[in-house]
Amino acid sequence: MFQKAIVRTPCKAIIKGISEADLGIPVYANALIQHTEYINALKICGLDVTVLEADENFPDSTFVEDAALMTPNCAILTRPGAPSRRNETTAMLPILHDFYDKVEKITAPGTLEAGDIMMVGAHYYIGLSERTNHEGARQMINILEKHKMTGSVINLSEFLHLKTGLGYLENNNLLALGEFLTKKEFAKYNLLKVPIEESYAANSVWINDTVLTPAGFPKTKKLIETAGYKTIAVDVSEFQKLDGGLSCLSLRF
Repeated sequence: MFQKAIVRTPCKAIIKGISEADLGIPVYANALIQHTEYINALKICGLDVTVLEADENFPDSTFVEDAALMTPNCAILTRPGAPSRRNETTAMLPILHDFYDKVEKITAPGTLEAGDIMMVGAHYYIGLSERTNHEGARQMINILEKHKMTGSVINLSEFLHLKTGLGYLENNNLLALGEFLTKKEFAKYNLLKVPIEESYAANSVWINDTVLTPAGFPKTKKLIETAGYKTIAVDVSEFQKLDGGLSCLSLRF
């Protein structure tokens, strides 16, 4: 069960964020409204939410998930693969020390963004992507093992991040689509196949027996509810324009 979350308010520079989505430029005022609704959803799920101030130096800094991994045993500061995001971790480090006695970090030449990491119990799947390289994954696995956890790598070919196409909902249920439906690593899970036209909704987030799912994807919402979960639909369409999803907007621990 999760108890806390960390989020960062979107900055005005969000309109300059990295994107391959081709969905238009985010509307800053709308992003603020949606971010507040997202925070409210986290609170409904029982989380104590720490809200960090906007950082105008980094257009993508509202996507705090990529800058750190919070585990039950330690926090790990990442090293983002996108050069424009790399120094976001400088501001994140003291925040991690506020919550953890044990803080580790990924170092050069490793790159790793935590959007490429999916937790299943004490095991962490690490996607090898354009943003996360072999060295970053190797360092992460060593850190996890040091703190009595495990990790393994998954090669990606279709998605920006591992969790772009996967969402673990606990109880052995895994939202998946595309290449992940046939990977042997996930054959042991009950795969909930996300309709291709609703691929964005694969990035839904389990929090304390409730699943946050992006608004506007009714087939996936019904799929999740049929599997036995309560859902909260949250409009994050402005963040979708920047290739960001529900999990990207918070650190949950």
